[in-house]
Amino acid sequence: MAALRIEAGIEELVRQVRGPVFEPGDEGYAAEAAAWNLAVEHHPDVVVGATCAADVQAAVRYAAGRGLQVSVQATGHGATYGFEGGVLITTQRMQDLHIDPHSRLAIIDAGVKWLRVMEEGAPFELAPINGSSSDVGAIGFTLGGGLGVLGRTFGYASDWVVSFDVVTADGELIRATADENADVFWALRGGKSNVGIVTSMSVELVSVAEFYGGAIYFDGNDAAGLFHAYAGWSRSLPEEATTSISLMRLPDMPDVPEPLRNRLTVQLSVAYLGDDGEALLAPMRAVAPAIIDDVVLRPYTEADRIHNDPEHPVPMEHTNVVLGELSDEAIDALLAFGGPYAQCPLLMIEIRHLGGALGRAPADDAVGLRHAGYTVMFLGALMPEIAAFVPVAIAAGCEALASFATGQTFVNLHGPVASDGDRRRPWSGAQADRLMALKERLDPDHRFAFGHWS
Repeated sequence: MAALRIEAGIEELVRQVRGPVFEPGDEGYAAEAAAWNLAVEHHPDVVVGATCAADVQAAVRYAAGRGLQVSVQATGHGATYGFEGGVLITTQRMQDLHIDPHSRLAIIDAGVKWLRVMEEGAPFELAPINGSSSDVGAIGFTLGGGLGVLGRTFGYASDWVVSFDVVTADGELIRATADENADVFWALRGGKSNVGIVTSMSVELVSVAEFYGGAIYFDGNDAAGLFHAYAGWSRSLPEEATTSISLMRLPDMPDVPEPLRNRLTVQLSVAYLGDDGEALLAPMRAVAPAIIDDVVLRPYTEADRIHNDPEHPVPMEHTNVVLGELSDEAIDALLAFGGPYAQCPLLMIEIRHLGGALGRAPADDAVGLRHAGYTVMFLGALMPEIAAFVPVAIAAGCEALASFATGQTFVNLHGPVASDGDRRRPWSGAQADRLMALKERLDPDHRFAFGHWS
């Protein structure tokens, strides 16, 4: 293998980086390149296991000197495409995390997951704006805006960013803030990461020690009453409450609670910071009897109990549509597609309530869904027996809601991109134009090709 590396010019890169370098055929190559989404396989020419920003710089310069494209991943949760050829930079070894309880600032390296930030902030009663799973990388989540479990109270994760450290397409390390490299700062708050590789970010944490929340599961036969009740109930909620409602078809597997296996259920997820949670939830609890009711007062470190996302890698495909409002007609269309009388192969159809602080931008940024009311995600597990039917069903679900949708999507939940026009959908026309122009200026050779921008 050493001779092959010398011929390919890899030896110089190996000397320049602290982390491991893998080529196809090397032991550890497949594991290093693996994405969390098992439906996606990467086959890069080179994988660099970065340990620091200097490693990222060296990998980008190596790629630039050979005309290769670059992709990057921390956990691989957001992978929607296989990356072929080029240089894949993995950042899971970049684990520096510093929390200053006085300033409430956290400096987070590229490989850090939200769970570490939650656990290390808890002694100071500080919490990040994390999403439904604390197992995802903090930076990748934030670059897409970051729809948090307390989003209606605190806004998007990107609203709380103070600075980014970014490696540019020519391998330079720059700082991006509201005052320094402000155009890059704008793009990275909601525009994903096609203008640079973020090696660390500084974010402000919020004062939260505990919340009233979790999930309630109901029988799927009660879906119509529950979904129509949810539409009115959600419109009445204060900003301290962030909720969602889902149709779930969970498999008969050991890690699924027995009462929920192999049947249609409705999952109501709640995160609330008020002191009258029982009264808040009473209208929904009165609609139908619960199979499982796990909404209680709990420490913020248990935020994963709100949505109960899968804990292990799975093959999946997903997308989402955005609604201005949740009308009875839209609910009827959704239930006709995926409700108790439908033959639907999807694992989950989830409606998330937006609004509140999500609708208020603290400053100019690239978050595209400031004025949306709800987002609907369609997600299917690509198990062998149904894999061929899942993409068809996702497309049919989107079509069922097309007449009620705004035409936009939430970029972190967008899924595979079908066309250049589809690529622009998470943003307004002006935002998309600005992102594309910035890409052409900062990365004219399109060195960076990953995620939504593959």
